[in-house]
Amino acid sequence: MAEGLVLVVEDSEDDMEAVARALARSHPLVRLEFAGRADGVLGRLLDPAAERPRLVLLDLNLPGYSGHDLLGDLRAHPELAGLPVVVFTSSTAPAEVDACYAAGADSYIFKPLNFELFRTVLGSTVDFWLGEVRSG
Repeated sequence: MAEGLVLVVEDSEDDMEAVARALARSHPLVRLEFAGRADGVLGRLLDPAAERPRLVLLDLNLPGYSGHDLLGDLRAHPELAGLPVVVFTSSTAPAEVDACYAAGADSYIFKPLNFELFRTVLGSTVDFWLGEVRSG
């Protein structure tokens, strides 16, 4: 079963709750850390005393320092090169998708509005990036 720390960079309280609810039962060994803003995340990831997450789920539409800004800054640090960053956002614009991949995103996933589909997509994403495939 997938386990480890996942850092969720998301400013929407509703989406934070949805992520927590979606993974609570299906992924009990996954620990979630939430950051409501992108500023401060880079320093947290570079802090040698802090646990390094195994995955970052990144919303793009954040106040101030955006998800785009954070993604570019993360990829500018070689010590974070192996950290998977999955853009998990509501934008389906092809230019947005292309820009994220060009900036170094490992994956780009559209947040479904239907909660069951949201749970399925998020669970599959976590399984893939944490290197585990759940049975059943």
